[in-house]
Amino acid sequence: MRSCHSLFLIGTPFVFAAFLLGGCSTSRVSDPVRTATEQLLLSTATDHAMQSARRLEIFANQKVFLDATYFDSYDSKYVIGSIRDALSRAGARLVDNMTNSDVIIEARSGALSVDSSDMLVGIPKTSVPVPLAGQLQTPELAFYKSQTEVSVAKIALLAFAKTSRAHVYSSGPLEGTAHDISHCFLFVSWNRTDIPEHQKTEKESEQYQTFFPQYDPANLSATNGPAK
Repeated sequence: MRSCHSLFLIGTPFVFAAFLLGGCSTSRVSDPVRTATEQLLLSTATDHAMQSARRLEIFANQKVFLDATYFDSYDSKYVIGSIRDALSRAGARLVDNMTNSDVIIEARSGALSVDSSDMLVGIPKTSVPVPLAGQLQTPELAFYKSQTEVSVAKIALLAFAKTSRAHVYSSGPLEGTAHDISHCFLFVSWNRTDIPEHQKTEKESEQYQTFFPQYDPANLSATNGPAK
């Protein structure tokens, strides 16, 4: 019994170590060029800009072709998709080519990007030369720190008749913004943002929701089939 007990005491650390090693795992973390927050800031600013579009219901029941030739910006496909969504909800019959359209709408971008700024009260990271060892990086010591990211979207629409080229509609500047601001005071941190996907509670998410039906589908004629 004594020998078995001794073997048990000797073997226990190895068994415990093997158990810990067996429970370890390694996960791969990707590091894309653009952050999710940046993309959400741009898409949220786009949503806010499109919410300011007015009188799109004048395109109801008309065959509309959206021309993106003059639109050049980051995340252009999301913006063009958002414009198509707004037109469709307004009752427009979207077509895939200019030939089959009654109205051509040109979209253009004045701005779609993010401004960032940082503020630090404390001692920033510094590099200290060390003889025979190169540079030594000292850690940041922050009493207060904040990082602000604000996105701005400026979109405009021009519509004219395909055949006569007569002016039909100008949206004027459609402007929208979004923000994400983080603060840190000693060991306490908090965040302010109007990105719906970054809200912690359902109530907050509803408060900052960017998508609302602009038009009542019940008011559209049920006989309007898809455009051909």
